[in-house]
Amino acid sequence: MRLETERLILRSWESRDHAALAAVLGDSEVRRFYPSIATPEQTRAQLEFSIEKQAAVGFHFGAAELKSTGQFVGLVGLGYIPDETRAAIRGEPAVEIGWQFDKAFWGQGLAPEGARAWLDYGFATLRLPEIVAFTFAGNLPSQRVMTKIGMVRDADADFEHPRLAPEHPLRSHVVYRIANPRR
Repeated sequence: MRLETERLILRSWESRDHAALAAVLGDSEVRRFYPSIATPEQTRAQLEFSIEKQAAVGFHFGAAELKSTGQFVGLVGLGYIPDETRAAIRGEPAVEIGWQFDKAFWGQGLAPEGARAWLDYGFATLRLPEIVAFTFAGNLPSQRVMTKIGMVRDADADFEHPRLAPEHPLRSHVVYRIANPRR
């Protein structure tokens, strides 16, 4: 899998990505809206899972690197929503879009740029009827990206994340949707 934008190469994971991905997922500021940072072992497991998913279904969240230098900047892509989470969202959408970027690259428009390429792939190639995004209700930076890429908040679909304990401060999630414009 490989997509290109003006500034990014979006590609499948490779084993060489582990250290760079571990640095991003291990950063407490990058992961401030997640229950915890990821350990190197958790990152390796996530990387292996993503590689397996990509092989099985043809797409999954992948690496993002600068086209000009090849430098790893983060992850972006589409993924099937796990059943437990999907069931918590009104309409039970199948596919989500998401991103996590190294904080050194925040504010440069790379997340929307990469996400738009994935939306186009999801609609034109995969012919998905819709794509959703969800995040912790307090994650305003991600919500701004969702808006920038044309997604619209669906407050009726907001949910309490089923994988987090009822008293967890990050449990409340908001949902954004975008329909396939080609349908």
